[in-house]
Amino acid sequence: MQTRDEALAKIATTILNVETLATRNSDRLDFNEFSVWQIKAALEAAYAAGREAK
Repeated sequence: MQTRDEALAKIATTILNVETLATRNSDRLDFNEFSVWQIKAALEAAYAAGREAK
């Protein structure tokens, strides 16, 4: 079973194509634009991960 942070990192990399969730103190690296379907997919994945964790 993966930790919450591991699950979030996996969602960020696989669905949102974000390299890391760590703050890098650079606007270019820390701010991203996402489509609504990417946001929906990420939220659905997070919801599913939460259901599996119970």
